[in-house]
Amino acid sequence: MKNQCERILKYLSDFGSITQMEAISDLGIMRLASRISDLRKEGYPIIREMVPGQNRYGEKTSYARYRLQTDS
Repeated sequence: MKNQCERILKYLSDFGSITQMEAISDLGIMRLASRISDLRKEGYPIIREMVPGQNRYGEKTSYARYRLQTDS
């Protein structure tokens, strides 16, 4: 898990945010929400934004996008 958390932090630093699909395709991490919970317990200020989208059938849906909170 530690390696996965480190990869997520690096991804957030490099790209600014991450979604479940990005975690799977880019990092090979299947349980992003669990790793985000682990990082929050370690004190990282990670915020979740629910983003509207569509699934493969054109139906409305939403998904989580996580980013580190900044003080700006």
